[in-house]
Order: sequence, then structure tokens, then C-alpha cells
Amino acid sequence: MNHSILAAQTGHSHLHRLVLLRAIAVIAQCAALALVYRILAMKLEWLPMLTTIAALAGLNLLTWWRLRADYPVSNPELFAQLCADVLALSVLLYYGGGSTNPFISLFLLPLVIAAAALPRSYTWAMACITTGCYTLLMKFYVPLPSDSAHEGMHHAAPQGDAFNMHVIGMWLGFVISAVVVAYFVVKMAQAVRNRDETLARVREETLRNERIVALGTQAAGAAHELGTPLSTLAVIIGELKRDNAVLPEWRDNLAILDDQVRICKRILGKLLANAQDTVTQTALPQPLEQFLSTTLDEWQLLRPAVHYRYQASGTQPAPQLHMDQTLRAALLNLLNNAADASPDEIDIHAHWDERRFTLEINDHGQGLTPEAAARAGSAFFTTKEDGRGLGLFLANATVERLGGKVRLFNREGGGATTEVILPLQPRTT
Repeated sequence: MNHSILAAQTGHSHLHRLVLLRAIAVIAQCAALALVYRILAMKLEWLPMLTTIAALAGLNLLTWWRLRADYPVSNPELFAQLCADVLALSVLLYYGGGSTNPFISLFLLPLVIAAAALPRSYTWAMACITTGCYTLLMKFYVPLPSDSAHEGMHHAAPQGDAFNMHVIGMWLGFVISAVVVAYFVVKMAQAVRNRDETLARVREETLRNERIVALGTQAAGAAHELGTPLSTLAVIIGELKRDNAVLPEWRDNLAILDDQVRICKRILGKLLANAQDTVTQTALPQPLEQFLSTTLDEWQLLRPAVHYRYQASGTQPAPQLHMDQTLRAALLNLLNNAADASPDEIDIHAHWDERRFTLEINDHGQGLTPEAAARAGSAFFTTKEDGRGLGLFLANATVERLGGKVRLFNREGGGATTEVILPLQPRTT
């Protein structure tokens, strides 16, 4: 999602709110004219005023139909919509007393909306338009009739009644302006803030993906380069195992070294195979229990000195999942981090239901420092002396790409917990 798409979505929401506000304005204008006709019995130019309201209602219907399409809403279009509202208000005020009408303050609403939703140039243009309309209405307008249906009351205080009507109208105009500013403009500002937050998140994800691509490129090159030294190590270890002069206590160590070299070569082989045919690898379904068992067995070969307790629970049969091959590497990284913090033993709990899979890795170390808790998962941040700060970063990126999340927190009884939560698709029968 780029900046233009986000801006278009924001403009769409602004125009949608403007349609709602215009619908309320049309209803309020009809109610005001009905009040003037039925109660105040004023003789106004009803035809042009009603025609203006009908045209505004028609424009609103067309705009509502236009919003059903996916065509983006641009700033000029939103500005044109506001200009239409200003024109309609000017016509109504022209036949309703011009600048003497207490609702003249409603010219502020299009200006406030433009200031909240549009760039500076459009705001200044709207300020000039509304100011110009206000100025013209000070000289050119149809005066309000001074007679009333209750002619017998003229001798009492006709000027006082007119003033009271003007004060009430100004109060009502203020209430309308306050409601619009409190609701409509705040919603627009919130939409802009949401867009900015989305942009920041997209920038962060883009930067992270660029780092992952760079690491993947380097990993592919390293996989080719490491093949030769590993083959050399395998040959030397084989020759030492066949040498009768080797001390007996060294043979067990040589056997361990031989297993580790084989594991390294197998890992590099999987890395190259996944790089060559990622689609085929990710398309193979695998039971969740089998995937976890295979991953833990592979990790135990890498860390044979670490003892772990494993518990699993969930609905049976276990769901068949299309496991992403990068998830295995992510879980291995998380298990290695826990083993580094607690070299003797760790506890692993797996649970799943119809909706999600949760894996908890509990170590018995010293726990997370405040800095580690705040920056865990950031690229190149590590608390290990010989660490690179990439294991947790890559694991977190992989799990988030699959729609899940990774949480690290300290337990009350001591130690830290790494929690992996992944969504599961419902099983198909």
C-alpha cells in the first residue's frame, strides 16, 4: 500500500462524511423553511429556495452513488463538493435576508472542513470564496419581510421580536457549527492520524523486508561457500576416526563432530532447496503434531546437551497445515535463544484449537532486562557477547508474515517465556 492509495482512501472517507453532513443539512433546511412558512408566516421566494435545496439533495444522491465505485476521491473533487455547498448556502441566504440572516455564520463550516481535510492552498481558496460570498451578501440580497401574521402585536414590540428571532437564530447557528466541528472535523483528523500510522507501519515493514531480502541473498551465497569447508571437515573427521592412533576418549568427540557436520550440510541442503523451489515446499500439507515433533528432533540434534520437557494438547485429529518452511527456522531460532538463556533445561508447551496454535517456550534463566523487553525483535539488537541480533528479528518477521505474533515476557516465578501465536484455518472435511 503506497502513499497515493492511502490518500485516496482518506479522501473517500472524507467525502462519505460530507455526504452524511449534507443530508442532515438538507433535512434541517427543509425543517427551517417549514417553520418559517407555518409558524412565522413570512413571505419568501419559495421557488428558488426549494429548487436550491432539491438540487443539493440531487447532488448528494449522485455523490452517494459515486462513492459506491472504487474510483479514488481527489482533493479537487472534495474541494468542488464544498464549493457546491457554499453556492447553495449563498443562494438560500440571498433570498433569506443576506448578511442579516443569523445563519450567515454557517459559511465557517466549509472553511473548517477544508482546513481539516485539504492542503493549505485549497483552504486559502475556500477562505477567499466564503469571504467573497459573505461580502456580496452584505449588499446584494432580498430583505426579509417585516410584516407578521400576528399584525395585532405590532404595537407591542416588533423590533424586540425581530431581535429575539435574530438572537435565537445565531444561537442555533452556533450549535450547528459546534456539533459539526466536534464530530465531523474530529473524525477527519482521526482519519488523517490513522493514515499517518498506517504509513509509518508500511515504512517499517518495507525496511524490514529489505533487510530480510539482503540477509537472504547473503545466506544463499554463504550456503554455497560453506559447502567446501564442511566437506573438508567431513573428510578429516573420517580419516581421524579410521586412524588407530587416535585416543579412545577422542572417538566419541569425533562422532559428535561428524554428526554436527552432517547436520550443517543437511541444513544447507534444505536452504538451497527452499530457495530453488519455495512454492513446492510450502504447498505440502503436514500434520501439526508431526511438524512440531520433527522440528524438536532436529533442534535436539543441534543442542544435544539441553534437556527439554514437551507437552502438547489440542483438538484431535491435529489440523493439516500448509507449513511455510521458514517457520521451522523461526522456531529453531526461538528454541536456541531459550537454550542460551537456560542451558540446562527448558519447558515447551503447545496448544491448538480450531482457530489458532500457541507455542510457549519457558526458560529458567535470569529473565529479560527492561532494555531487552523493549527492543526484543529489533534488527541487530542482542544481549549475547557473540550474538548478531538476527535470530529473534527473523523469527518475529516470519511469524508476523504468517499472520501471527511473538511475545516475550518475564514470568513471576523467574525466567522468561517466548510465546508464539499463529492463526489456523478451519479443517475441511
